[in-house]
Amino acid sequence: MARTHAGDAFTAFVVEVAALGHFVTAAGETLARYRGQSLARWVVLDAAAGRPMTVAQIARLRRMARQPVQRVADVLVAEGLAVFNPNPRHRRAQLLTPTPRGRRVLSAISCQQEAWADAHGARIGAETLDRARALVAEIRPQITMPDPAPADGVDS
Repeated sequence: MARTHAGDAFTAFVVEVAALGHFVTAAGETLARYRGQSLARWVVLDAAAGRPMTVAQIARLRRMARQPVQRVADVLVAEGLAVFNPNPRHRRAQLLTPTPRGRRVLSAISCQQEAWADAHGARIGAETLDRARALVAEIRPQITMPDPAPADGVDS
């Protein structure tokens, strides 16, 4: 079955966005490694830096599954970068809070990220980036998950 021009354009768009996503993820890993962390640890620690949050709140904020966030939070606590504090609103869902050491690590990573972002922002241009962000924000809600393959579909 021949794909339409619009289908080809959508596929090309998805391939470019995926390549960009992979590159940005790799760059985030590199920035986090600057202070001996992973991107996942950085993302979770950063989420809790603004205000103490439960694991479920962090997962929703960062659009991640709760269980991996729990595992990362446990590692951050074990390494002394964060602590779980009692949550006055919920007995079992404790609040993750960075320790002073965690805040220093986060600050060092953030300084590296800011320099990296400023350099790319200057090279690409804020106006171009604003247009690209707006376009992706317009397209993203229109993309749906494909229907699952029928049980009696073609074997793989």
